Amino acid sequence: MIGGGSWATAIVKMLSDNTTAKEIYWWMRNAEAITHLQKYKHNPNYLSSVEIRIPETHISSDIVTIIEQAEYVILNVPAAFLKETLKDVTPEMLKGKKMISAIKGIVPDENQIIGEFLNQKFGVPLEDIVVISGPCHAEEVALEKLSYLTIASLDLDLAGIFANLLSTRYIKTNVSDDIFGTEYAAVLKNIYAVASGICHGVGYGDNFQAVLISNAIREIKRFVDAVHPISRDIKESAYLGDLLVTAYSQFSRNRTFGNMIGKGYTVKSAQLEMNMVAEGYYAVKCMHHINKKYKVDMPISRAVYAILYEQHSPHIEMRLLTEQLN
Repeated sequence: MIGGGSWATAIVKMLSDNTTAKEIYWWMRNAEAITHLQKYKHNPNYLSSVEIRIPETHISSDIVTIIEQAEYVILNVPAAFLKETLKDVTPEMLKGKKMISAIKGIVPDENQIIGEFLNQKFGVPLEDIVVISGPCHAEEVALEKLSYLTIASLDLDLAGIFANLLSTRYIKTNVSDDIFGTEYAAVLKNIYAVASGICHGVGYGDNFQAVLISNAIREIKRFVDAVHPISRDIKESAYLGDLLVTAYSQFSRNRTFGNMIGKGYTVKSAQLEMNMVAEGYYAVKCMHHINKKYKVDMPISRAVYAILYEQHSPHIEMRLLTEQLN
């Protein structure tokens, strides 16, 4: 496991609660958090109620050592920090390893989803890449609320093997071969959750939220069909379900971030107060550049970009958006 946040902690819990025999190794940057984990068996910063049942020697800030010992490498840091996290990792170190993306964001500058980045930067074959999709909030995993995951890979046997490693009495898993669609949908739903929060912040109610999200799923479909035109059912939980939970849940950091922007917070002040990364903030800028190639009609994404990066008024931009939805 590469990453020390709430979703990383939740997946470590799933892997630990799963009965298949395995050794779990965990890398995180924060030395104090590592010391606390080793001593008290809890992540001091995220999901601190979760008991961590990993040997002390398996938790380290030495990413090279952790990766060397792993067959499966789960990437679970914010997309904006992925390049920095992997700066000491070479393509040779990842050779033969299965790479699992639990990141719901796009690598800045490259403007690539994680699978594309791993393939082009590190030479990881696309068949060795797995994508974890929701709908699933880390906070509900901590509470052992019934949750569902979709595990996607071009190699369905690999998807099935990893899905079995995550299955527990409170986690059900499905498999898919749509690594591009599920990964882009996971990125886009964060943008639409920001939009949902902004709308709530400026005073729109549930009736408009329903219109917003029904338009958002169509926006996702238009984009993923343009990028990777295969037969897919956009109503499946990896697409529509993940969008719904991120747009409506009390645990959604992207919705919380958007709500603060709608109420008049600056981006910086909202980020400082949350003390967590809202992937939708970074993703909307990347998607703005990616869509210059595909030219998909994406009015909601465009409105969020205008508010966050062009300093347009949330009230005015949302009012203009209402005229473009149906």
